Amino acid sequence: MTQPTIGFIGLGLMGGNMVECLQNNGFELTVMNSSKKAAEAIARGATGVDSAKALAEASDIVMLCVTTSEVVEGLVYGDDGLLAGMKEGTVLIDFGTSIPASTIKIGADLAAKGVGMIDAPLGRTPAHAKDGLLNIMASGEQATFDKVKPVLDVLGENVFNLGALGAGHTTKLINNFMGMTTAVAMSQAFAVAELAGVDRQQLFDIMSAGPSNSPFMQFCKNYAVDGDSNLGFSIANANKDLSYFLEMVENLGTRAQIAEGTSSNLQAALESGMGDGNVPEIYDYFLKLGK
Repeated sequence: MTQPTIGFIGLGLMGGNMVECLQNNGFELTVMNSSKKAAEAIARGATGVDSAKALAEASDIVMLCVTTSEVVEGLVYGDDGLLAGMKEGTVLIDFGTSIPASTIKIGADLAAKGVGMIDAPLGRTPAHAKDGLLNIMASGEQATFDKVKPVLDVLGENVFNLGALGAGHTTKLINNFMGMTTAVAMSQAFAVAELAGVDRQQLFDIMSAGPSNSPFMQFCKNYAVDGDSNLGFSIANANKDLSYFLEMVENLGTRAQIAEGTSSNLQAALESGMGDGNVPEIYDYFLKLGK
């Protein structure tokens, strides 16, 4: 596919920077008239439309970077939705973190219309998105992947081909389960140290000198010791991803009790009003448990 036209829905922090990156690399964009970031993209030359159907009709590739599987399904199946406007040969790429079973269902319904689908959840930050340096965990039919790979290479420094549709979202959920469980456990370790009268800096020095050392430990130390909350991933988003992970595990006919514990703590922090805070800020929730 040579310089395809791209429709992009979901111009948040990540999506807005991805659109800017694509425009900086000469791609023609169509976006929904729905946000400040969309207005900025239109000012740079993108075309604005008022419905997902109209966006699909104007695009060779439709990209989504939205919050939940429910939102994805609404965009695909809703009145004036993507499914109604996508033509044979179009490809839908879902960059969000979605439930694999939902992704597979959508993919089958799109395939019946001759439309391909790639699930391609992301790693790294909005700053990486602007510079085309994302990690992209893509999966789907090989021919569809090959068709969109040149565009993915513009957005990502590392583009992984993980196999059948749904494998990308499965991998992302496993990755986020591991990462968020690590961050929650380390935040609680710092809280217990504070409650026990152990110097948190010294605790970090000891733990980071051994095999527990990791970027997540540094993120948690930045907040628990230095008061700097800079992970850039909210408790609300982590809670959503853990709930998706547990739903996926249930669909596999098993349980993930460690994930259940992580999810319970994230949900409790969310209910205490901390949802907008970055994950290491759950340290404050653990401190309150000792009061």
